Amino acid sequence: MTALLRYQSALLLRSQRWLPPFLLYAVVLGIGVQGGQPLLDSLGYAAAALLPVAAWLVRICVSGEPPAARTVVAAAAGPARAHLACLLVALGAATLLGTASTAVVALVSDPVGADHQQRVPALEGTAAGLLACLTCALLGTAVGALTAWPVLRSPGRAVPATLLAALLALVVTGSPAHAAVSGLVGGSHTATVHLPLLATAAAALLTAAATGAACALTSRRSP
Repeated sequence: MTALLRYQSALLLRSQRWLPPFLLYAVVLGIGVQGGQPLLDSLGYAAAALLPVAAWLVRICVSGEPPAARTVVAAAAGPARAHLACLLVALGAATLLGTASTAVVALVSDPVGADHQQRVPALEGTAAGLLACLTCALLGTAVGALTAWPVLRSPGRAVPATLLAALLALVVTGSPAHAAVSGLVGGSHTATVHLPLLATAAAALLTAAATGAACALTSRRSP
C-alpha cells in the first residue's frame, strides 16, 4: 500500500492538476478572511470552503491516470487497493491544505467573539478549527468518492452531482460538516469553543462507508 500511496502522490504532484483547487481555495480565503476578524468565524469559513476542494481533489486523483496505466496498476495491486490509494492521497492533500489554512487563519485573526469584546481561548479555538477542517476534508472525500469514477462515469453528470452534494453537505441540518461549521460560528457569538468531536467521528464513519462502496464498485467495473 505504501508504494501505491507514493505513486499516486507523485502522480498528483507532477501533474500539477492540484494547482487550480489550491489556488481557488487561496483566493476564497483571501476574499473571506481578513486580519483582525473573529477567530472562530474565520475558522468556520476556512473549513466550509475546504469541503468542495476536497471533493475536487478526489476527482483529480481518480482520473489522473490514462486508462492503460490504471489497468496495469489495478492488475498488479488489485483495483480496490489502487482506488483506495487515490482516495487516501486526495484526503491527505485536503487535510494538509486545511491544516495550513488553519494555522494562517489563527495567526491573522483576533481571538475574540463576534462582538469583538469577549476573548476566545486561542489554542482551543484553533484546535476546534483543525477538527472542523478535518471533518470537511473527510466529508468532501466522501462526496468525491460517490460522485466520481467509478460511481459516475460521465463528467456531465459527475461534476454537477459533486457541486450539489458538496453544497448539501454544508447546509443540510444533521450533516457533520454543517454541525462542525455551525459550532464554530455559533461559538463565536457566545465566545465559547465547542470541539466538534462527534461531527469528526461521524464524518470519518461516513467517509469509510463511501470509500468502501466506491472501492467495491471499482472491482466490478473496468476503466
